[in-house]
Amino acid sequence: MTTRIALLGAGGVARRHAEVLHGLDDVQVVAVSDPVRSAAEALAAECGATAFTDAGAALDAQPVDAAYVCVPPFAHGEPERAVLARGLPMFVEKPVAADLATGEELAALVADARVATGTGYHWRCLDVLPEAQDLLAASPPLLAAGYWLDKRPPVPWWSRADRSGGQVVEQLTHVIDLARLLLGEAVEVYAAGARRADDPGGDVDRGDIDDVTVATLRFGSGAVATLTATSLLRAKRRAALDVTSPGLVLELSEAGLVVDDGETRRERRPTEDPKVAVDREFVEVVRGERERTSAPYAEALESHRLACAVTESARTGVPVLLGSAVEAAR
Repeated sequence: MTTRIALLGAGGVARRHAEVLHGLDDVQVVAVSDPVRSAAEALAAECGATAFTDAGAALDAQPVDAAYVCVPPFAHGEPERAVLARGLPMFVEKPVAADLATGEELAALVADARVATGTGYHWRCLDVLPEAQDLLAASPPLLAAGYWLDKRPPVPWWSRADRSGGQVVEQLTHVIDLARLLLGEAVEVYAAGARRADDPGGDVDRGDIDDVTVATLRFGSGAVATLTATSLLRAKRRAALDVTSPGLVLELSEAGLVVDDGETRRERRPTEDPKVAVDREFVEVVRGERERTSAPYAEALESHRLACAVTESARTGVPVLLGSAVEAAR
């Protein structure tokens, strides 16, 4: 049986998913929707699919087994509601929204619909993670340092907080999600941000987001972490999480795992591209071949909530309490 997919959104991320899905056995993209008709038509032509400008029409025109929501952060909401109203399995690209309220609203709808979900936190699909988790179970971590040191993406919406959520929400969120997976839930966040005062080029819309952000996180496990993000560079320099426990340092990134015990240093690369694995997992869930994905919507919301807390603390200069710390303060 062919698994029939509708792609809601026709930008670069949707195109990447289309290419991966095309390489999976018995999977076909049958519909593509995007408010920009030319974008929908271009991607649909490549997939052998039908193009639409409305998500609901794309879902209703022919039988669909699942939908991918691959839209910019500010566009989340209506596409997900259309999918959930039809009771379809749903894959949502990260971040789940530009703001927290939209993500929380959609999470409640997901819970009510009881549909299978997957999200774009593909770092969770790194096949080197089980080894890292085993090592940290034997030697619990107390310290982590996360990084996203990069350039500004060229899309015009990225520099606006109400459109992208900012770099922490849109990019660093991968590292935040991995920190949650390995260290547990954060209970307190304090962050600071800064923006460059000048624009030597004079023709770049700097927008209203921070150019750099540094955050300190305290976890319920007792571990602490620092997160550093910048979009000031000309090219991506580093996106990774370093985790320290007694006698051990783990370096984790999309490229794999480095284990350093002070005497030896060994590197493990993934045997499968996590960007492929995240789609394969979702298709297997849709087919009933596995129970759940590595990053269902509820998990994605928790990582989004933490990213929003970092952004809020940087904006206000005030620490933000989360989870059990909020309950303890009441």
